[in-house]
Amino acid sequence: MILVLTCLDDQTADMVIDRLNERGARVARFDPGVEFPADAELSTWFGKFPPRGVLATRSREVVLERVRSVYYRRPTPYLRESPSQIERFTATQARFGVGGILASLPCQYVSHPWAITAAEHKPLQLAIARRVGFDVPATLVTNRVDDVRAFATEHGPIIYKPLRATSYTGPAGEPAVIWTAQVTPDDLDDTVGLTTHLFQARVDKVADLRVTVVGGRVFCVRIDSDLLDWRQDYDRLSYTVVEPPPGLAEGCLAYVEHLGLRFGAFDFALTADGDPVFFECNPNGQWGWLEDATGLPIAATLADLLLEERP
Repeated sequence: MILVLTCLDDQTADMVIDRLNERGARVARFDPGVEFPADAELSTWFGKFPPRGVLATRSREVVLERVRSVYYRRPTPYLRESPSQIERFTATQARFGVGGILASLPCQYVSHPWAITAAEHKPLQLAIARRVGFDVPATLVTNRVDDVRAFATEHGPIIYKPLRATSYTGPAGEPAVIWTAQVTPDDLDDTVGLTTHLFQARVDKVADLRVTVVGGRVFCVRIDSDLLDWRQDYDRLSYTVVEPPPGLAEGCLAYVEHLGLRFGAFDFALTADGDPVFFECNPNGQWGWLEDATGLPIAATLADLLLEERP
């Protein structure tokens, strides 16, 4: 059995499940943050024997010690917004009980949830990127406005980007996104002191590279647009499958190995000289739209990885 942990509406996971079904694999899909405990039951036994357990959903019964691999995509968080005291208690117990059991199975993970959690921190990403030899733009993480002004004087123009994507609403309550944006000294005031912020020297780029690592395979796509942050408007993007610049594939593989990942979605700027500059690596980033646009066999490669025999 291959266990897919993700939300119920995840078209990217659907692509991998389709490839697994084509190969005749037995697949169980489970969203613990939604299905447990209303639509699922779980028991696991520990003692003087290897752990054993069973997960029963409405459509599947999964013997946990027989799970071959886990595809950890994007399950719903256990804790809802503004929970009551009882909801907070039960969600926390589920997170550490169900979540702890599903994270301790003796099988391979793509990728392990605890490795993903660690790898989502941008300061760690920047440190590991430099360690594996990537060119990293000058970066400042701070809540000191004077340091940002000095940084802008030394490295300007500079950009701001959130350290973590966070749900946000606009003035009328509509969903909003904080994109990467250029900032000037006039934009800086004492509100910088309210929390940590990430500022970076703006890279003079001619294109972006999206590099997707699946196991030992590396897929590289050039993204051309006139946008500072290409995620703002997918209709203005064009894609070209390219060979990674020299050393880039090796660096990406070293990066994911260092962090214990089996997957990584890297973003690089490409300069006029053809040099890649590291921006970030999303350890659980989206890739489905890239396969649709380019025909790259990312879903099939993930299916192969999940079916791979592990020592």
